[in-house]
Amino acid sequence: WRGREGAPYSTLVPSDEVTVNYRHGLPVITLLLPTRGERCQFTVKPVVTTVGAFLQDVQREDKGIERAEVFATDGSKFSDATLMEVLLMNDFKLVINNTAYSVSPPVKDKLSSEHATEMEDIKSLVHRLFVALHLEEHQIRKERELLQKLDHLKGELLPLEQMKARITDSADAKTSRLLWVGLALMSTQGGALAWLTWWVYSWDIMEPVTYFITYGSAMAFYAYFVLTRQDYIYPLAKDRQFLHYFYRKSKKQRFNVERYNKLKDDLAEAEESLRRLRQPLHLRLPIQEIKD
Repeated sequence: WRGREGAPYSTLVPSDEVTVNYRHGLPVITLLLPTRGERCQFTVKPVVTTVGAFLQDVQREDKGIERAEVFATDGSKFSDATLMEVLLMNDFKLVINNTAYSVSPPVKDKLSSEHATEMEDIKSLVHRLFVALHLEEHQIRKERELLQKLDHLKGELLPLEQMKARITDSADAKTSRLLWVGLALMSTQGGALAWLTWWVYSWDIMEPVTYFITYGSAMAFYAYFVLTRQDYIYPLAKDRQFLHYFYRKSKKQRFNVERYNKLKDDLAEAEESLRRLRQPLHLRLPIQEIKD
């Protein structure tokens, strides 16, 4: 018998040094601890215990064990994630330090189909009982975690919200001033054209002027579309100008917009999780306990 590197083990111990017996339906593995020199029994749960967990228990019991592995009879190594139920189906070799123990588990009688169905029903019932007994405790603990997370996020958002409010007010004021300036310029242009048409020149002279002013406005709107890929619609243009002022002001005051948006998304996600969690809580717990 050889290890993974092909080097032979120092000793190959017969199967009676490591025994496997079933007690109350659970396999009990008895082996001799090399350092302590005493036999120790390990009761495993085959459906949930893995090979890695079993080997960790052995090494935890005897600190002098530096190496513990399990191999099949053909020399292939069992992974730590393999269930003990699979391992105990066939013969295997348990390697502790440089000693290989040959293990022959007893053949366990196969359950009848009726008995297997009953066992599955019992497992399902136990699972439902576990959920019923621990669900409320888990939900309350999860609710407290979400509330703590909400308080933490709100504490981080508070100074950012205050800074954002100041930047928003400034950007909104600048945008409003720009709109009023645009209205004033259009009113001035209309008044100037009317004065030139009726008091200075005639319509025959001013008609080409108004044509080129209209054509120039159309070119300006087209240039806006080329640059922004958006139609010149007044609400959209206002929002675009507002964002321009907002980001420029944010950069000056070192307001981290990305971090603010990330915190807002986390806050919304936590609030939604809390809302979904509290719905079954209202069905199971008194209102006072939920408020507390």
